[in-house]
Amino acid sequence: MKPQEIRELSEKEREDKIKDSQEEIFNLRFQIATGKNENPGRIRILRRDIARVKTIQREAAAQGNGSAKDADTNNLKTKGQ
Repeated sequence: MKPQEIRELSEKEREDKIKDSQEEIFNLRFQIATGKNENPGRIRILRRDIARVKTIQREAAAQGNGSAKDADTNNLKTKGQ
């Protein structure tokens, strides 16, 4: 899944995407253990998708809280001088 596609999803859809990917990884690991997995590279793709979604969630949270955090950082710098 491309980053732009992830950004277009709502927060709930992102959470669902993470949950679904984690469940699929879980099932693929069982398939590997039983020798029935036909595509072991799929786990790698899913792990990267999860990382992309979490990164975009973090970016969104930082944008929402970024101004308050910057203000606190500026206050600390001026107090110390």
